[in-house]
Amino acid sequence: MTDNNMDMMRGAMAVRGTLPLLTFPSLEATGLVRHGFTTREGGVSEGIYRSLNLSFSRGDDPEAVHENFRRAAEALGVTPDCFIFTDQTHTANVLRVDASDAGKGIMRPRGYSDVDGLITDAPGIVLSAFFADCVPLYFVDPVHKAIGLSHSGWRGTVQRMGQATADAMAAAFGTRPEDLICGIGPCICQDCYEVSADVAEHFAGEFPGHEAALLRDDHNGKFHLDLKAANRIVLEEAGVPAEQITDSGLCTCCEPENLFSHRASKGRRGNLAAFLGLL
Repeated sequence: MTDNNMDMMRGAMAVRGTLPLLTFPSLEATGLVRHGFTTREGGVSEGIYRSLNLSFSRGDDPEAVHENFRRAAEALGVTPDCFIFTDQTHTANVLRVDASDAGKGIMRPRGYSDVDGLITDAPGIVLSAFFADCVPLYFVDPVHKAIGLSHSGWRGTVQRMGQATADAMAAAFGTRPEDLICGIGPCICQDCYEVSADVAEHFAGEFPGHEAALLRDDHNGKFHLDLKAANRIVLEEAGVPAEQITDSGLCTCCEPENLFSHRASKGRRGNLAAFLGLL
């Protein structure tokens, strides 16, 4: 990654380490978590997966993917057996995990399915979710020392994944939304995200009064959707104070050399990863 690109990608996130990890200063300021969002740099994968592909399911050499995860773990100060993977199928399902789940998805079978969000109050494990345009959502409750990490594509956003994660943390740990520190990670921007009329109808129905902000009508049966803004609305309507939500400001599709994007690559790509763990 060039110095210019490093500067360009800082935005609301910081870049650190020889394996670049994008981090939220607002989450780091809690002193409670290790976290990061990967770029394409720092791995060993080749071709369309260059170089830090973190997916075993897209056709890459499994040995290369394992090495990529080893390097990501090292950058986070953990080992790969600390990771716990989602099983993303565009749901709003959230699962509570603990130390007994360590390694699920990478070192051993998950034992669960259809899980797009993970929550925990157990230190030492690292929640892990995967992206290539969808929205990463980070949650830190500094009062109850609990965290959540969720994957929110357009289906998850219509189902209010941010609300579902906050609700799951409230039920499990007593989390109050007004205490949450949240991050919205790199994802596709409105200019890059063209959707069909039926998707636009879902959003108009779920977000009444916000249609003008979220949907730009191209007058050809297509719309451009602001997925980041929709997730911010979900978090704010869930009760998270606006000043406690940080948007990375980064678009995966605008930066295909630095970030994997499903849209930009027409599906020929690897996966980025979001990581979040309690210290």
